[in-house]
Amino acid sequence: MLSLWRKIRRTGRVAEPPPSADRPTPLTSELAGSVQIRHVDAGSCNGCEIEIGSAFGPVYDAERYGARLVASPRHADALLVTGAVTRNMAEPLRRTFEAVSAPKVVVAVGDCARDCGAFTGAYGVVGAVHDIVPVDLEVAGCPPRPEAIVEALRTLTGR
Repeated sequence: MLSLWRKIRRTGRVAEPPPSADRPTPLTSELAGSVQIRHVDAGSCNGCEIEIGSAFGPVYDAERYGARLVASPRHADALLVTGAVTRNMAEPLRRTFEAVSAPKVVVAVGDCARDCGAFTGAYGVVGAVHDIVPVDLEVAGCPPRPEAIVEALRTLTGR
């Protein structure tokens, strides 16, 4: 084990690259270090959910940067919203947003959450997430890569 440690020190290879000089700053100073996240699917095709699962899985491990998924909006600091908001999900999204304690942060994940994506103009779609609740951060992609999701979460935590 000691020889492995010496090899890592000599070669400089570690599990992740060292943090850059221009580290991301948290959106709010109250959330610096860690953030509890409630995920809301407002009407997606589940592509973004698969990538969120990967972002919190063992390879990308978003929890090491202080982001943690919680089951209740009352325990959350931030909402991670996916999908274009459907008629049936507009009011539950508003209620979930109201249940989150201040300071509230909303992250729109994926092109559908940002601007309705492929569902633009569909009869069951009310609009994008920013049409229902205020959005603080957006993650582009259809679906976005886990690296982009983790980078957005690092922006929230500042880690």
